Amino acid sequence: MGKQKKTRKYATMKRMLSLRDQRLKEKDRLKPKKKEKKDPSALKEREVPQHPSCLFFQYNTQLGPPYHILVDTNFINFSIKAKLDLVQSMMDCLYAKCIPCITDCVMAEIEKLGQKYRVALRIAKDPRFERLPCTHKGTYADDCLVQRVTQHKCYIVATVDRYNIERMPDDYGAPRF
Repeated sequence: MGKQKKTRKYATMKRMLSLRDQRLKEKDRLKPKKKEKKDPSALKEREVPQHPSCLFFQYNTQLGPPYHILVDTNFINFSIKAKLDLVQSMMDCLYAKCIPCITDCVMAEIEKLGQKYRVALRIAKDPRFERLPCTHKGTYADDCLVQRVTQHKCYIVATVDRYNIERMPDDYGAPRF
């Protein structure tokens, strides 16, 4: 008869006693946690999110003519495909003066698209567009737009992305194109 092969055990640990084991001395044992009974007559506290003061009954008082409209990359491309003048179409839609705003991230996104989208880049560099600087890292335009709208509730967002619309805060109170 041959010698049996012994299999090596990987990641084996020395067995340790639980801190609640009966074999430990009383002073070394972990004491069981006692649940505090709640007083039913005590006042109940709950966290309520702070709503911005510009919203009055879910109506945003900061939105008014002239409208500041944050424009996304795909909205510019969509207007080119539909052969629409961007600023004139916004004014026709809202019946008021509109100031299209474009962030650095959106501009970088259009520049990354290359020569195929040079018409969109020319439209974005139009002097009628207000240029908004970004202070955050990266050039992801969707996050930039959502973050700016969450902080400043004075913008209308012009986008075709379903993703952006779903991420807008509920208390935004602005129409979406």
